[in-house]
Amino acid sequence: MKSIKLKEKFDFIDGHWHPHQIGVVDNMQVLLAKLKGEFVWHAHDNEDELFQVLKGTLYMQFKERTEIVQQGEIIIVPKGVEHCPMTKNNEEVHVMLFEKLSTSHTGNIKDEKTKTDYPEI
Repeated sequence: MKSIKLKEKFDFIDGHWHPHQIGVVDNMQVLLAKLKGEFVWHAHDNEDELFQVLKGTLYMQFKERTEIVQQGEIIIVPKGVEHCPMTKNNEEVHVMLFEKLSTSHTGNIKDEKTKTDYPEI
């Protein structure tokens, strides 16, 4: 058991929209990711997702509205809700995610941005 220095972990992440695993709590994985631009519209049929913004501003798009998530805030996307995370103004956003181990990166959608591996850092 050691503390995890998030800034150091982010230094290992190249690219955007590719989560990296920093730990597992029961059947939940703790992931870090750098985000930039717009992701993929998708839903997770059986899993909720929690996004914590550590740096920047995340815009979580839903069909009926966009929720702005500032640094130091979280948003929980319930299972089955279609969503599309994005950033604006070429800003790189750093997030921590909490998801079940069974969660597929792009849920019910297969896309060129879909990742099947979450490297441990």
